[in-house]
Amino acid sequence: MSKLFVLLIVSVMFFWSCNTGSEKQKVTESRVITFENTPASRPYSPAVEAGNMLFVSGQIALDLSTGKLIEGGFEEQARQTLSNLKTVIEKAGYKLEDVVRCTVLLTDINNYATMNRIYMEFFPSDPPARMAFAVRDLPMGALIEIDAIAVKK
Repeated sequence: MSKLFVLLIVSVMFFWSCNTGSEKQKVTESRVITFENTPASRPYSPAVEAGNMLFVSGQIALDLSTGKLIEGGFEEQARQTLSNLKTVIEKAGYKLEDVVRCTVLLTDINNYATMNRIYMEFFPSDPPARMAFAVRDLPMGALIEIDAIAVKK
């Protein structure tokens, strides 16, 4: 009887460890999100999905078709940046409502109120947690950069 009990316990532990291992594997699997015109020489991906989480690289006000910074001032750049963020998130199969965290980088903290107003157009209710920093410079002379983390519910 005790050998049968030990065999049963060992079997249960074996099957449990197999299931636990596959769950861990699912969490560590990742998928890189790219666009047709994403330069191969760029040392980062627009986004990476790991499990049910999406990590979006910082987006700036690029015209995604040309790869060049758009013309215009802060308001135009803020809208384009958020539009690019939305494009990457949707390309990965997520929605803006799935975003749980953003980081905003501004070259001029005096643009904070303007950024908030435009940000609320993209996140009108239950906005994600967020941090905002003033920084000295951003790539390509951008005035704003925003990254995000999204979780598929």
